[in-house]
Amino acid sequence: MSDAATSGIESKWWYNSKTGEVEQGFVSPALQRIGPFDTREEAQHAWDKIRENSRKWAEEEAAED
Repeated sequence: MSDAATSGIESKWWYNSKTGEVEQGFVSPALQRIGPFDTREEAQHAWDKIRENSRKWAEEEAAED
């Protein structure tokens, strides 16, 4: 990844799946981070977004069958 791309993503927000905390930048190991998100509020609702995407993908797969 280029320095410009890295510097932009370092200011993004992440949800730490181990601690349940929202963090800005690369605070925790990658395996514990969900994101990136543009805002703290979006990161706080990471599990909602995961559930929403899972539901949507399941519906799309069912429609293909």
